[in-house]
Amino acid sequence: MLSSLTDPAGRRISYLRVSVTDRCDMRCTYCMAERMTFLPRSDVLDYDELLRLCRVFVQHGVRRLRITGGEPLVRRDIGPFFQELGSWLKHSDNRGQLEELTLTTNGSHLAQYAQTLFDAGVRRVNVSLDTLDEARFTKITRRGKLAATLEGIRAARDVGLALRINTVAMAGVNDDEFDTLLAWCGEIGADLCLIETMPMGDTGEDRTSRYLPLLDVKADLSKRWTLTPIPDATGGPARYLRVGETGRRLGLITPMSHNFCATCNRVRLSCTGRLYTCLGQEDGADLRSLIRAGVDDAVLERAIQDAIARKPKGHDFLLGASEADVSGPQRHMSVTGG
Repeated sequence: MLSSLTDPAGRRISYLRVSVTDRCDMRCTYCMAERMTFLPRSDVLDYDELLRLCRVFVQHGVRRLRITGGEPLVRRDIGPFFQELGSWLKHSDNRGQLEELTLTTNGSHLAQYAQTLFDAGVRRVNVSLDTLDEARFTKITRRGKLAATLEGIRAARDVGLALRINTVAMAGVNDDEFDTLLAWCGEIGADLCLIETMPMGDTGEDRTSRYLPLLDVKADLSKRWTLTPIPDATGGPARYLRVGETGRRLGLITPMSHNFCATCNRVRLSCTGRLYTCLGQEDGADLRSLIRAGVDDAVLERAIQDAIARKPKGHDFLLGASEADVSGPQRHMSVTGG
């Protein structure tokens, strides 16, 4: 095997999140502006370019791939892309190097693709869902349909995909629903992961007043639920607790109140071919220009290794007293990949 990717802090990079599009059929208030200007098609990597870059990363020790967006399932002909990546998975009858292929989705097209994903080798998906209230869902997503997401969740369960529901915790928006979501996830056999809001791009909304430290949320939930810390890990930043009453897991992702930088094992590839070594930093590498200049894989490998050699020890997210005091990357999460 080629040399593995290790950053200056000695963290081995084994997890790549790949955005296949910046487009989405929703406009969630914490993620996008209501009126988004999306990238020209020519700026977005085609599938062959994406596969080539993914292959280089896998050859250098990446063992988990997560496909993200935007909303990845709105990209045309996404099925064959998953099928090709799935052929890289380790099986008893092949010599694949990839250990896991996963997806983050808003669920709106999951009913259409659930069987395709399972057949490709995907075994678990993360579904973004911030509320079970239809009117509130429409307000948060600006144009989403709760029924479509719930249909996608049912379809995923029916084909055998494990589910984690990702919920962005927002004060005054959905902080009265965490008990309901925990109970519902127990009923459908899904894990729940709460996520602190992050200052990524201008969404036209005031995120400072909505920020909730999840340690406070955990303390409140502990009054009604039996929450026991467990060492489970899924390759990402979530810290997990077992919910005694349901047997499911509650994950907490706390980039603001308790960052997870010390154990960061991941980098992100945007749909434009930009490698981001840290979600909260702008530094990285422009791999699209290299590919379209016709370079060989050795040049790509050096560019990736050079970027990871500059991977920072931690991010610089900051939420101040007002939106004017917010510090973070100006790019939207939909460009970077969730």
